[in-house]
Amino acid sequence: MTEEELKEEVIGALKKVYDPEIPVDVYELGLIYDIKVFPVNNIYILMTLTSPSCPSAEQIPVEIEQKVREIEGVSDVSVELTFDPPYSQDMMSEVAKLELGFM
Repeated sequence: MTEEELKEEVIGALKKVYDPEIPVDVYELGLIYDIKVFPVNNIYILMTLTSPSCPSAEQIPVEIEQKVREIEGVSDVSVELTFDPPYSQDMMSEVAKLELGFM
């Protein structure tokens, strides 16, 4: 599997993780800032949450890590949380905005 194919698999896994309070996956919500594939299929994900006080702050990164680890060939997964830049609704994809009635 190429790096690009693996990245697509990671995005597919991210689209199965939902913020429990919002019926849209974390990828379409714009919570994922960066996905890097390092040698030997180590995956690094930089993400944020809708707010620092998000009740799911501990659950979402753990669920992301579990889903990405399930991808065949993935060696290791590192999920880092950041609040810089702060999350805003502008980061949502058009799919998410439509789903939530913002368009």
